[in-house]
Amino acid sequence: MHAVRDCDASALATVSCLLLLFIWYCYRVGREQAATSPRSYRAGAVVPSSASLLAERGDGEGPQNGYAYCHSPECFRCTAHSEGLNQRLYHNLQEYAKRYTWAGMGRVHKGVRDQGRYLASRPSIQKPEVFFLPDLPTSPYFSREAQKHDVELLERSWPVLLAEFEAVHQGFSNCSLSPSQGWKVNSTPHGEWHTFYLVNQGVSVPQNCRRCPRAYRTLGSLRTFIGNNVFGNACFSVLSPGTLITEHYGPTNVRIRCHLGLKIPSSCELVVGGEPQCWAEGSCLLFDDSFLHTAYHEGSAEDGPRVVFMVDLWHPNVAAAERQALDYIFTPGR
Repeated sequence: MHAVRDCDASALATVSCLLLLFIWYCYRVGREQAATSPRSYRAGAVVPSSASLLAERGDGEGPQNGYAYCHSPECFRCTAHSEGLNQRLYHNLQEYAKRYTWAGMGRVHKGVRDQGRYLASRPSIQKPEVFFLPDLPTSPYFSREAQKHDVELLERSWPVLLAEFEAVHQGFSNCSLSPSQGWKVNSTPHGEWHTFYLVNQGVSVPQNCRRCPRAYRTLGSLRTFIGNNVFGNACFSVLSPGTLITEHYGPTNVRIRCHLGLKIPSSCELVVGGEPQCWAEGSCLLFDDSFLHTAYHEGSAEDGPRVVFMVDLWHPNVAAAERQALDYIFTPGR
């Protein structure tokens, strides 16, 4: 009888230990799922959401880094400051991995998982407003060699691009540039800044592309143009004399912004990360616009406008697999 009782006690102790281990395991799994859940990205002060970061900066209706958020449903940059962004990105990444693969997705997964922390903890000199991909080399400016093929192609196309700009440019003196003509008016504290988009946040502007067919064909010949996601743009950018663009940050560090100088008067300058550079006609200037940057034209009316052809290219250290995933995650309208 004693042996039976000892056996029962031993079995009970074993079952109790197994039960405790099971409860502990369930607790650990629950914590890990909560830590990686998209909802956890929006909770707490340690990993703030994009919306909470905007709230900390000030009123969401007011100017931010020289811009007034428009809240247009067509503007990803403005609508990205919402509580649902982190969850959408995580869902898009999971969907991509199911369709294709997780191979090569380490940095992208890390960026999506921890983007709230990255956006909050970046030094003030470089603070992308929407998405930060970790472990990319950072520099305010890039050499021509970073995207040599596309730089050389754009510079060879300078006469064509200048001619098509002249064809769509109606002149600033009579204030005839308007949205109906394909021009966008941007907010500046001083002067006038107009853009004529061929591709706006990954979406082609058909009426503008028809007016600039050779420029549009040039975009199609570029190897690293970001043409399939919301971080990709191509446009003619025009600063009138006396214009200042207030310091601001771009939305991401996965791209390099390329400016091909078309018309460059004196007294024009670009400042990125505190480093000033001047444009040159027929030459490309490459910079990372996730760094704090500004531009100005201090010339006189007689100097005419500063005109560049602006194109967004992939950062050279973003791998092909990562580009494909980012195109999927940030597909316009997704």
